[in-house]
Amino acid sequence: MKRYLVIGNGAAAVGTVEGIRSHDGEGEITVVSGENRPVYARPLISYYLEGKTDLTKMNYRPDDFYEKNGCRVLYGRRALSLDPEKKTASLDDGSVLSYDEVCVAAGSRPFVPPFEGLANVENKFGFMTLDDALSLEGALRPDARVLIVGAGLIGLKCAEGIARRVGTVTVCDLAERVLSSILDAECAKIVQRHLEENGISFLLGDSVARFDRNEATMKSGKTVPFDLVVLAVGVRANVDLVKDAGGEVNRGIVVDEKMRTSLRSVYAAGDCAEGFDASVGQNRVLAILPNAYLQGRAAGVNMAGGDAALTNAIPMNAIGFFGLHLMTAGAYDGEMTEEKTENGVKRFFVKDGFLRGFILIGATERAGIYTSLIREKTPLSSLDFDLTKKVASNLIFSRETRRKKFGGVV
Repeated sequence: MKRYLVIGNGAAAVGTVEGIRSHDGEGEITVVSGENRPVYARPLISYYLEGKTDLTKMNYRPDDFYEKNGCRVLYGRRALSLDPEKKTASLDDGSVLSYDEVCVAAGSRPFVPPFEGLANVENKFGFMTLDDALSLEGALRPDARVLIVGAGLIGLKCAEGIARRVGTVTVCDLAERVLSSILDAECAKIVQRHLEENGISFLLGDSVARFDRNEATMKSGKTVPFDLVVLAVGVRANVDLVKDAGGEVNRGIVVDEKMRTSLRSVYAAGDCAEGFDASVGQNRVLAILPNAYLQGRAAGVNMAGGDAALTNAIPMNAIGFFGLHLMTAGAYDGEMTEEKTENGVKRFFVKDGFLRGFILIGATERAGIYTSLIREKTPLSSLDFDLTKKVASNLIFSRETRRKKFGGVV
């Protein structure tokens, strides 16, 4: 009987378990979970603070998921090292686990710059996990002044989640615009304006130089008093297990299309992995939940002796702030064309006759059509792209393609 080890307990771990069980119903599966709770959907933590969901609805799988899949889960444990030759993993409680195949699905951790005076700030929080959200919730009060350091996805979702529960929210970032990793300047202005209309204040192109208890001095010299500070500067992939074992890592753990690392019988998936990005034709960390699951499932299938390859993953974000929805995907490489809409804008990036990426703000309906064009490298000459930019429809595909994609007679 084969012994499987899954290090991590997020979407990638769930995918790994389900991938294994699709080919091996008997093997032993051990899951090492750093958190003391069953798997949940991390993107929902801001909605929990906003009152739009509860702890039960945040579950990523039913309560009996582990039992039904024959998993032993070690909660509150972390793997400290791997020995690929002996096929063992050492945990933080001193125990050693043996495996035949292992998937490292260890996710990422917050990156906190060494701010001067941060150690003396009493009410400081992260916003990566449900425990972070619960700790922050315990400190919220109607008159609280909150400073969020970081205007990326994590910082802005935190701002939305707490905006109605505190007095003021100020977001600062060294970048000149919000969501600088996924939006260009003009699109960022649309989102920033909407957030400001909902009570969020910004200090952009500026960040904290030092903290003095309940006051932050910015690089510009401006001072910002606060009662709570949330650190959402960025994240780093957890690569140490594979790196320390001699495996190849860059920004993430380097994997091939079957999610194999450079180490024997060691796979990696999720936010810690650096897999193939079909939109640019090279490996990148694609830290999004759907991709984490797909990578995990491919890893699990291959660990169990099956044959699965993930070759069409692309970076993609689907988010909303105070009712304004936006979606981004692919690479912003090539000629940009634009379609104005009643509530926002659509921007498409075309190169060599293929759609490479897009930004949609306020008009995200049927965006899956556009992601399909990117993933499948559909020649735009084979369809009416001018019409497609205005209205996404399955009818842009040929009858035969629609039959293959959607089944039935269409």
